[in-house]
Amino acid sequence: MSLSMVASSDKEKRESNTVPSGAASVPDLLRVASIYGPNASGKSALIGAMQFAQSAVATSVSFMPQQALAHVPFKLDPESATAPSEFEFTFVIDGTRYQYGFAATSTGFAEEWLLAYKTHRPQLWFERSYDAKTEQNVYKWGPSLTGQREVWRSSTRRNALFLSTAAQLNSAKLLPVYDWIVRKLVIIGAGLQPVSDQSTAWIAEPERKKMLLSFLASADIGISDLDVESRKQHRLNVHIRSDGPEHALSESEVQVPIFTHTCPKGQGKLQYEEESMGTQRLFSFAAPLIESLQIGRTIVVDELDGSLHTHIVRFVVDLFHHRPPAGYEPAQLIFTTHDTALLDADIFRRDQIWLMEKSRDHASTLVPLTDFSPRKNEALERGYLQGRYGAVPMTTSFPLQGQNLGA
Repeated sequence: MSLSMVASSDKEKRESNTVPSGAASVPDLLRVASIYGPNASGKSALIGAMQFAQSAVATSVSFMPQQALAHVPFKLDPESATAPSEFEFTFVIDGTRYQYGFAATSTGFAEEWLLAYKTHRPQLWFERSYDAKTEQNVYKWGPSLTGQREVWRSSTRRNALFLSTAAQLNSAKLLPVYDWIVRKLVIIGAGLQPVSDQSTAWIAEPERKKMLLSFLASADIGISDLDVESRKQHRLNVHIRSDGPEHALSESEVQVPIFTHTCPKGQGKLQYEEESMGTQRLFSFAAPLIESLQIGRTIVVDELDGSLHTHIVRFVVDLFHHRPPAGYEPAQLIFTTHDTALLDADIFRRDQIWLMEKSRDHASTLVPLTDFSPRKNEALERGYLQGRYGAVPMTTSFPLQGQNLGA
C-alpha cells in the first residue's frame, strides 16, 4: 500500500494546492491529501503503520536486547502473518530526495536501507539484511555515507535500527534523515487529539498567545481571551511490596487553560472541561497546526473531522492551501475523514483524494481518485455516495421484524 503526495500534471489549483519539491528528481508536491473509505476499511491501519514506523525510528535504539517489537502483521493471510512487514518513507530535505525503509518482524529488523537522490540517479548510503543462518546483520555501504560506520554497525542490535543508532551516536550525515522522520512528521492516531499542553504553554508567551487567539477567532468559536490557571493534581500511587501493597498520595501542580467568552450581555470564563468536545479538540490542535505551518512539518491526522463542523475542517484545510509567508517552509496535511461535504472541486484537486477499500479477502487497497478518471466538473460527493468510486459500505437490510428481543 502506498500513499503519494506527488502532484499529477493537472494544472488545476497548482498555485494554491501544490508546492515545488525543490528536488530535481521530484515534481511538484501536494499540500493536502484526504483519505476516504468505509469503517473497518483500513484507514486507521494506514495511520497506525506510519506511527509504528516513526516510533521504531525514534525508540528502537533504547530497547532492551531481547525486547520484542510491537509488530502486528496482517493475520488473515497465513503467508503475511509470518512474513516481515515493510515500511518506507520518501521525503525531500534541502533539495535531496531520500528513500528510507525497513522490514520488521516481532523479533527484530530483517532489512533496512537508505538511498539518496541528488539527481535522478540513486546513491546507496547503506543496506542491511539479517542472515538467519549466521544470526548476523550483513551490511553494504555506499561511498556517500562517511563517518564511523563500523562503530555504528557494531552498536546496532538485532531489534534496533541502524539509522536510530547512528543518529544517537551523532552521525552528521544521518541526523537530518532521523530528524525528518521523528520531528518533522507529526502523526495523530484514531480517536486521539494532541494533549492541550502545547497550546496551554503558548498562552504564557504573548506572541504565541496572539496567534492562538487569532486562530480560534478565525474558527468562530466565541473565545475572546485565554488565561492559564495553576491547579493541584493528586495521584494515588500503589507500590507492591513483599509484605503487601504500599499506598502513597503524591501532589503536583499542573497548568490548565481558562477560556473567556464575551457577548452583549456580559463575559464569562470556562475551564477546559466545560468547553464542548469540538472546542477542546480545536484548541488542542491549534499549537501543533500553527507550528507545522511555521516550520514546514507534515501533520497526519486520523479522523480530522471528529467533533468538528465541516466548515472548521475546511478552514484547517485552507490554511495549508495558502502559500506560506516569506521565510516559512511549506507544510503538508494528510487526513482521513468521513466528511463527504469536503469532496468538492472548489477545495481539492482530483489527485488529492484517496480511497481505501477492503477486498473479499479483507485486505485493504488504497487508490487515488484519479484512477477513476472523473470529469473536471463532476459532482464528486454525489459520485462517491452513489458508489461510483467504491470505498463505501455495502449495507444490507436488518430483519428486525419478528425477532424476540424481550426477556
